[in-house]
Amino acid sequence: MTFGRTRSVTLEGLAGSVVEVEAHLSGGLPAFMLGGLPDAACAQSPNRVKAAAASIGHSLAQSRITVNLSPASIPKNGSGFDLPIAIAVATALGLVPPERVGDVVHLGELGLDGSIRSVRGVLPAVLCAARAGCRDVAVPVDNAAEARIVPDIRVHPVAHLADLIAAHAAGVETLGVSAPERAPRLSVAKVTPDLADVVGQEEARTALELAAAGGHHLFLLGPPGSGKTMLAERLVSILPRLSREQSIDVLAVKSLLGVTAAELSLEGLPPFVAPHHSATQAAIIGGGSSAVRPGAITLAHHGVLFLDEVPEFKAAALQSLRQPLESGRVVVSRAKASVQFPARFQLVMAANPCPCGLGFGKGVGCSCTPLAKRGYLGRISGPLLDRVDLQVQVPAITRSSLAGHAGESSATVAERVLAARKAQAERWDGTPWRLNSEVPGSKLRRGRWRLSPSVTTDIDRSLDRGQLTLRGYDRVMRVAWTVADLGGRLTPTRDDVGTALTLRNQGPVAA
Repeated sequence: MTFGRTRSVTLEGLAGSVVEVEAHLSGGLPAFMLGGLPDAACAQSPNRVKAAAASIGHSLAQSRITVNLSPASIPKNGSGFDLPIAIAVATALGLVPPERVGDVVHLGELGLDGSIRSVRGVLPAVLCAARAGCRDVAVPVDNAAEARIVPDIRVHPVAHLADLIAAHAAGVETLGVSAPERAPRLSVAKVTPDLADVVGQEEARTALELAAAGGHHLFLLGPPGSGKTMLAERLVSILPRLSREQSIDVLAVKSLLGVTAAELSLEGLPPFVAPHHSATQAAIIGGGSSAVRPGAITLAHHGVLFLDEVPEFKAAALQSLRQPLESGRVVVSRAKASVQFPARFQLVMAANPCPCGLGFGKGVGCSCTPLAKRGYLGRISGPLLDRVDLQVQVPAITRSSLAGHAGESSATVAERVLAARKAQAERWDGTPWRLNSEVPGSKLRRGRWRLSPSVTTDIDRSLDRGQLTLRGYDRVMRVAWTVADLGGRLTPTRDDVGTALTLRNQGPVAA
């Protein structure tokens, strides 16, 4: 036998392609040639494979080996091709029956002693293999738990190349070692901050509830210590728990970034991502010089992206959010390829009223000039703010707020949010949308869902006066539907529209 073949997976972002790994032995001078557009890590695989083979008693020093990763036109990234290359070569040497490995997907990095080490991106790779019809995957033991999240596929944890070759040669049903049959389960045991911890701020709490119920973006403007960060951190505590499919999407992103198996969980809690204001544009939207990696907005997929002290972020990083906010995805383009990542997140931004933070109320303690104040909030561009549905001022806490009654708990608010989302799911059943924030404005302005002029008179007047753009008009309409859903009404009233308009007109422009 001079030819061997097995399978692996290459990833482009979270999307992948099944790769045929072919090995051929021929006469001539000893060499180990690898083709199929490997990157730097993949191109080093022949050295690791030769060392691992020698460690288990099969020297390749005198062999002329040609390995092809097909389709050869697709770039291959990472060290995860070590194991399939080794198995294909072992098949060509006659150590493994070809019928045993032809349809098995192998993933893993080889140590020089033949040990099989974990790699990044096993979960999205196994998802890709399952969608392509593969039924058996051999993965490193440390990656077995995340691989088992994927249903209807047999996962074979492997620890050492010698054991895997022996198992293939013997024709055993279960390859490699026996790993615990445990995959992450859905649970809600994780403790999250409670909304009852927030003192006062009734209007901001209302805006937070609306944001959770309709999937709306939120901007909080107020002095230091008013509770902006506390409110943002508690948004996930009132959001509905993720479905299993959504949780797998979230874990696939974490797997791609190399999160250890111990950190992977299907607990169902939406992700909360809060990058530091020094984050670069690539850190926010994704990027990289060789393999493109997801950024903060993809980590926040199905969850919340919180930008605290938003005027301190780089302008380019903020501007890059505009397209993902509209489309729910981000495309990172490079000279050789374009990679698409999911980015369906809720944006929450927070800012002080001025650089010193004391420019609220009468501003007695504020030392900032009017030009400094205007320039500070002017760092948040109008087009970005126009995409934020709720823009609320959060006043400083007073003694009367401390003496007031305690606010509702997250559990109580979450029940209303869940009921409102069920109402939206019923309304938009049969359409591509599930939340009010996803519905195109044209659908709310025409036909069946159009409200009467007597209901929309306030926002019609604001549009005529130039106080609202058409995008802003549509976003006020979406929030009005959410106000109605939380109130148990089938359609919004004029008061609902007025509430939505009020909760939008408190941002930097109004301030």
